[in-house]
Amino acid sequence: MSEERPDPETFLALAHEEEEQARRGKLKVFLGAAAGVGKTFAMLEAAHELQRAGIDVVVGWLDTHGRKETEALLEGLERLPARHLEHRGVGLAELDLDAALRRRPAVILVDELAHTNVPGSRHAKRWQDVDELVAAGIDVYTTVNVQHLESVRDLVGQVTGVVVRETVPDSVLDPAAQIELVDLPPEELLERLRQGKVYTGDLAQRAVRSFFRPGNLIALRELALRITASRVEDQMERYRRRHRVAGTWPVAERLLVAVSSGPGAPRLVRAARRLAERLRAEWVVAYVETPAELRRPRAERARAWQTLRLAETLGARTETLSGSKVAEAILACARRLNVSKIVVGKPSHSRLKDLLLGSVRDELERGSGEIDIYVISGEAEEGSPPLELRLATTAPAGRGYLAALLVTALATAVCSFARPSFEPANLVMVYLLGVVWVASRHGRRPSILASVLAVASFDFFFVAPAGTFAVADTQYLLTFGVMLLTAVLISTLTARLRQQAAAAREREQRTAALYAASRDLVAARSTAEIVRTGAEHVSAVFASQAVVLLPSPGGRLSTQGEEALGWNEPRELAVAQWVYDHGRMAGRSTDTLPGAQALYLPLRTSSARLGVLGVVPAEGDRFLAPDQLHLLEAFANQIALALE
Repeated sequence: MSEERPDPETFLALAHEEEEQARRGKLKVFLGAAAGVGKTFAMLEAAHELQRAGIDVVVGWLDTHGRKETEALLEGLERLPARHLEHRGVGLAELDLDAALRRRPAVILVDELAHTNVPGSRHAKRWQDVDELVAAGIDVYTTVNVQHLESVRDLVGQVTGVVVRETVPDSVLDPAAQIELVDLPPEELLERLRQGKVYTGDLAQRAVRSFFRPGNLIALRELALRITASRVEDQMERYRRRHRVAGTWPVAERLLVAVSSGPGAPRLVRAARRLAERLRAEWVVAYVETPAELRRPRAERARAWQTLRLAETLGARTETLSGSKVAEAILACARRLNVSKIVVGKPSHSRLKDLLLGSVRDELERGSGEIDIYVISGEAEEGSPPLELRLATTAPAGRGYLAALLVTALATAVCSFARPSFEPANLVMVYLLGVVWVASRHGRRPSILASVLAVASFDFFFVAPAGTFAVADTQYLLTFGVMLLTAVLISTLTARLRQQAAAAREREQRTAALYAASRDLVAARSTAEIVRTGAEHVSAVFASQAVVLLPSPGGRLSTQGEEALGWNEPRELAVAQWVYDHGRMAGRSTDTLPGAQALYLPLRTSSARLGVLGVVPAEGDRFLAPDQLHLLEAFANQIALALE
């Protein structure tokens, strides 16, 4: 039995997902590395199997491209008549979507998912026709080549030198009930091409010389295999969530690297990356914000944030966790992500500290179960430059200590007034109430001071002989010990709850701010209104100066009247222009042009770069924290989508 409490939100999301799946039809995609691997052939064979099982199957649209084997498989299957449209004086045939909806078969075959429909059709793309059929509760079988997926379009162009015009959003494949890979070795595909079974005449010869080169086919085949494996892994994760599988299923290697704010963390991350490359494994870097970590100086916490940013630049996924115990949080994250190996650094402190306070490594080893634990070197690197951070100074803690003195004095006054009516043991509650108040307002250290002062005051004023720290009745020594221990425990727990409540409140505020920005950006009616709205929301959420810089027709960024904020300085404009030209973040708190006054993020979508967002934080390098930077990137994405 798992000791983790079930997450109601997870159950609600799963119930909603199952309800949505029951209402919609199922989508099955036959995925191939290139034309000619046999996707349509495999789809027709599956249709015949369904028909033999008594299932109503209809061919909505299918192009045989003159292949005799494919035409032979069409025999015995019902075909819907095509819809004929005229475009520029040429008659063209398309899927008759309305006829398919009226016929409403159990399963319909729609070939070539990435096809662009003839102008005048209801939808611009065939995948939109398929989505409407699925939404109507009809199961759809369809085919697509890997180069037509939007996420790999640029990579395919880089490898093959061919720009793919017709693409399908990856979100279309996300809800697919099944993705079947139709695989064919490159040698066999090239042989089919030479035999005229893919293209005929000069078209086949041109294909062999350009797109269908062996190297291209090998790369496309690997892409298809990786995408199929990723979809299968997603299906497995959905199954594990739906059936609440607590253990890990290490069917694929995945590393989780546990880092702290120590100086050896960057080296640990780099070593873990080399290990992940050797294992060809996905890797995650996790940092646990325990109450002890939250009490560290901000400079040390900033070092942990820098480590997470380093991990992201090296290709890792990062997780910032919350918990009272590092090992418990790491193991819970590892099981949630189906991790096969956990990597930790070698301890640099003495064995005595582990014996007194416990060892995270030992706790991981005892609780890991089927997960392997790797311990690698995590010492600080020789010759590494010291950490240089321009951080805002924290407020002095003197106010909290003064509050501890005043609250103790007030509790003593109240106890003096109530002493004739109450026993001395009951007066302890007044002091404990004061300790709780100090802990809830000023944190752990002032509350510990309040605990010590409370015990000393109670002894001095209310335990005979009064006015001294001497104790006539030795039983009061036990009272003092229990009182001090209780006060320290209460103050520690109260301070911890205060920190956790502050973190939860901050997360809630971030979500609400992002929602408000999205709502206002959608309602904006002009580019100028989008620029103003986006900058106002970023400034309000991050307590910073913000500006959106847009390019002129010549591609040069302009400040659009923001000279008062200092954005018109040549150096700042040069950094912003570099960000726009290269599509990468730069400026303050980064490794690229760090001398800039502001942090600059590109405003880009999948199709274009639209401008730059510049931010000058009021609290030093606050964007070193990955969660802050991710939130800022989310704002930039929202602004870019609104501009597009």
